[in-house]
Amino acid sequence: MISVERVQVSFGPTVALDSVSLEVAAGEWVGLIGPNGAGKTTLLRAIARMTRATGRIAIAGRPVSGIAHRTLARLIAYVPQHPVLPPEMTGLDYVLLGRTPHIGYFAVESAADHRVCASLLDRLALAHMADRRLDTMSGGEAQRLVLARALAQEAPILLLDEPTSALDLGRRVDALELIDELRLERSLTVLAAIHDLTLAGQFADRLVLLRDGQVAASGEPAAVLTDDLLGLTFGPGVQVLRSADGELAVISHRRRT
Repeated sequence: MISVERVQVSFGPTVALDSVSLEVAAGEWVGLIGPNGAGKTTLLRAIARMTRATGRIAIAGRPVSGIAHRTLARLIAYVPQHPVLPPEMTGLDYVLLGRTPHIGYFAVESAADHRVCASLLDRLALAHMADRRLDTMSGGEAQRLVLARALAQEAPILLLDEPTSALDLGRRVDALELIDELRLERSLTVLAAIHDLTLAGQFADRLVLLRDGQVAASGEPAAVLTDDLLGLTFGPGVQVLRSADGELAVISHRRRT
């Protein structure tokens, strides 16, 4: 579904992505992990054609460079790390923006559009926020609205940049469970940058570890979440634990002098 071949992105003299290649199969959930500045956000933005890149990026075999913006919005829903939230807009109106690619240029939202958005607000425990202004919401509530807006696009591909960073642990799990449920229901393809390595290992089918703008490792979570690989990437003190039922947990030890 997503094909990235030898993609390069530079900002002046700084190389953000250095000949990155990866594939994401239809229906697969791939997690992007790595330290700050590794290139995770840049890669997502390049795929969404929001950052200029060289190399080849294709969706279902079609180069994104040749896809019209409106068509691309029907194919890809992107959740940025720092979304723009108009303060006077209500929760429902904000989520309805996700329906824009499906609405004619001079048309208005239909009853079906409203039903789609109301259902998502309900599933994200935000139904009571439908008429609330965005500037009255907490960071976690706003982040869930951003996710609801992306899901309202009903695009087959979700690009998520730290989609749960403002949520508490319980809400993080709930949000990722919902994404996974919808992925299975709608056969979605998910590429997500996730800061929490434990959650990345629990939800992603496969992980891609970025370091200094390059792919340092790729594979099933158990093959990527290892003491050696994470130690090289994040520094000493990182350890991977395995529970009795086989789940992985990544912890960091305090450095005592």
